Parts: sequence; C-alpha cells; structure tokens
Amino acid sequence: MGSFGNKAPTFASTILLFLGFLTVFQATNLVSCTQQPIKTVVVLVLENRSFDHMIGWMKNSINPKINGVTGHECNSVSTNSTSQEKESICYTNDAEYVDPDPGHSFEDVEQQVFGSGSIPSMSGFVQQALSLSLNLSQTVMKGFKPENVPIYAALVREFAVFDRWFSSIPGPTQPNRLFVYSATSHGSTSHVKTQLATGYPQHTIFDSVYNSGLDFGIYYQNIPTTLFYKNLRRLKYISKFHQFDWNFKNDARNGKLPNLTVIEPRYFDIVGLPANDDHPSHDVANGQMLVKEVYEALRSSPQWNETLFIITYDEHGGFYDHVQTPYLNVPSPDGNRGPPPSFFKFDRLGVRVPTIMVSPWIKKGTVISRPKGPTPDSEFEHSSIPATIKKIFNLSSDFLTRRDAWAGTFDYIVQDLSVPRTDCPTILPDVVPLRTTEADEERGVSQFQNEVVQLAAVLNGDHFLSSFPDEISKKMSVKKAHSYVSNAVSRFISASKEAIQMGADESAIVDMRASLTTRSSSHNR
Repeated sequence: MGSFGNKAPTFASTILLFLGFLTVFQATNLVSCTQQPIKTVVVLVLENRSFDHMIGWMKNSINPKINGVTGHECNSVSTNSTSQEKESICYTNDAEYVDPDPGHSFEDVEQQVFGSGSIPSMSGFVQQALSLSLNLSQTVMKGFKPENVPIYAALVREFAVFDRWFSSIPGPTQPNRLFVYSATSHGSTSHVKTQLATGYPQHTIFDSVYNSGLDFGIYYQNIPTTLFYKNLRRLKYISKFHQFDWNFKNDARNGKLPNLTVIEPRYFDIVGLPANDDHPSHDVANGQMLVKEVYEALRSSPQWNETLFIITYDEHGGFYDHVQTPYLNVPSPDGNRGPPPSFFKFDRLGVRVPTIMVSPWIKKGTVISRPKGPTPDSEFEHSSIPATIKKIFNLSSDFLTRRDAWAGTFDYIVQDLSVPRTDCPTILPDVVPLRTTEADEERGVSQFQNEVVQLAAVLNGDHFLSSFPDEISKKMSVKKAHSYVSNAVSRFISASKEAIQMGADESAIVDMRASLTTRSSSHNR
C-alpha cells in the first residue's frame, strides 16, 4: 500500500490537471484584461453649471434612476422670514441663454448652500441671487430641457452619468480646477494673485504620470489654465502643450493621444470663434458642439477601445441644485486653511456638478451614485480623477494629498463587460444655438477671464509692470484680452523651446520680460 501513493499520474489525470490549469490561467487572464482595458484617459472640464441645471430634467424623459428634479423643488425669497406662507420660486425646465453670470464666490456659495441655517439645506439660492439682480432669482431656478442639450442627452442614454459628483470646495473656478489635477488648492478659496506669479507649488497627477514613464498632453484653445501649476511651466513639460485645433483630431486619427489627455476649452467669446467653456454668458450650445467634436474624434480613433472620456464641470456657477453638499468627515487635503475671515478648513465639499463618462466598456444607461469606498464616507468629487488615474495606470507614486486618498474611484465602471461594445454611436445629434446674436467681443472681461489674463501676464513678464495686470485687464474688451492671452502663450512656449535648444536645464522655467521687449531668461526654481 505504501507504494500506491508514489504511482506516476495517469494520462487522464494529467489531462485533467492541464485543463484545470488552463481554465485558471484563462480566468485569471480574463480578469486582468477586464480590470484594465483603459490605456487613454481624456478629461474635459467645463465651466459653472450645476447638475440640476444641465441634467436634472433627464430624470423624467431619459432615465428615472437619475437623482434629478421634478419641479417641486423651491427656494424662498428670504430664508430669514418667519411667515407661514413664504414667497417661493420653484424649479422649471425653461433654461436658455444666461446673461449675466450668477454669483459663485466662496461667500456666495455659503449663502446658497446654508441659507440662514447651520447645515446645508440648499435653500439660499434665490435669496443670494436677489442680492445681485432681480432677474437672476428666476434664472438660477431653471434647468435645460434634454432636447436643448442634445449631446448630453445622447451620452446619458448611451454611457454613464454620475448623479452624486461634487465640486471639491464650495467656491469659484480656480480652486476647484486646481483640485482636478492635484487634489488640493493649496489653501486657496478664491483667485490668489500673489500665488499666481510664482505658480501653485503642489505635486500634480501630471508629475505622477510622467515619473511613471507614461505620457500626457494638454490640448488648449486660448490658453492652458493648467499653467497655474508651477511645475507645468518647466521646460521638461513644454512639449506636452498642443493647440487643440491643429493637433487633437490628427493625433486621435493616428492613434497618438497620450495616456492622460486634457482638453481645455475656449474661454473667450469671439465672432467666428465663440467660447465653448459653458461659462455664462457663453452659449451652452457651443459647449455641446465641443463635446460632440471630441467624442466623434475619439469614436473614430484606433484608440477608442482603450479610451475613457470624462466630462465634468469645475463648479456650479451659482445655479440651484437640490442635493445636499457633504459637510461631515471630509478630510482636509494638506492642513492648509483658507484666508480670513472664514479660515476655511477644506472639510466640506461644493455643490453637485454634471459628470458624464464615456467608453465602449461602459454599459448603456449607467447611473452611478455613491462610490464603493475607500471609506464609508467617501464621495465622488474632483479629486476622484487623480485617484482613479493612479489606479487605472497603476502609478507607483503616493496619493497627491489626503483628499484623493479619500475620494471615491470609478475604475470599476469599465469592468462590467468582457468585451468592448460595438453599438456605440459614431455620430452624435446636431446642436442648435440658443443665443440668437453674435458674440459680444467688445464687452468687458468677466472675473474668470480677468484671472486668465493675469496668468497670461505672468507668462508674458508683464506682471512686473506696476500697472499690470490689475488696471489694464479691467479695461480690456474680450477681443483684446483674447489677442493678448493668445500672444502671451505663444511667446512663452516659443521662448521655452528656444531655451531647450540652448541647453537649459529641463527643470528650469523661462522668465519672460515685459512684452514690449523680446528678452527672456530661464532659471531653476
């Protein structure tokens, strides 16, 4: 009997063992493939619209699973009134071209979210709007009919919408845009001019991608606002900036889009070149056309079956949203606090914003609400983008801050299918303009455009001039600002490329002199 256990395995048992091994190998291989089909992540961040404003009414006509609006959502004219019958304005579906721009500063958002209470009730939008203009009180309580945002209607039907995605802080554009790629605003709750000149110093997801041997590219139209980050100004990254109109479609067609591809919209509204960033007073139809253009280029690209396209908005722009903003157990990214008088601790999120994701690996009609972790309190917010890019690309670097370590990740939305879909539309619907007039390029610049002009002034070296940018930019028309910004970016990139050819260190940043000269120098900083 003792020798029985030492018998050589029979042919049949060998075949069974081999088949068992083969089955395990195939299953393991299948899991690894379905876990990581994405090789290219494309990110487009638009401007200043809330979820309810853009997508809320799709609950009724497209997908009842969406946490949208019904028309019973109302705000009182005064949150301080003790009257039993408060005058209220309720939500409607007749949004159209918006001008002027609703309030969305840190202080404005606090009033919108809290009203007169101590917890987010989302009850102060009308009252805050009335403090700016009588007409705005109606404007902020309107959402678009799905047929007026046909590209989003098509993408929501075909792919995934996130109905619980929040801006990273309850404040304006620049701090939230900083969070998208660095999971912090470095203590900013507004535009900080002194920080602008030196550039924001934090590590970004671009650095993490680059240091892992992967590639990224930023396709810009007027100016790449990613240059608010100091590191992105370094010579080693200058080749990563590409003119959208000249390069994007060609790179998509040739299968040459980088692993992380960022699309920056047009921020200035010019006759013949209308702004497509969706920032009021810009026509959202032009933003729809941009999304259509990007989608169709990706859909026809040889990279389509390995692509994830992310569309989101920096912040809500003062427009109403009914979902309470998270205000408990939100971690501060890095311990920085905001300026006085609030000394904001970065311990609550901003208002919900539209977020749509597109990939042939996403099931049709997907609605994503809460994340699956990494903590019970995790939420989807802008820091989810670098957190998920880290997972998708298996980056060796640490998390950027405590915020992206906490934020929900969405890599699992491309893991439900074993093969990519072949039924994704190749062409999206046509878009009809909502604005009936030409772009008013002689109007003064908005606050956001003023900030972009200030960035251009730094790139141009004009921030050393005592009168610039505060005085001159305030007097600029949109047309002049667009010309100034475009020239500043061109000069900075050209000078940076010249510095590289002259052998400057790759970590250097070109210091431009005032644009009335052509001198420049590069320094390691």
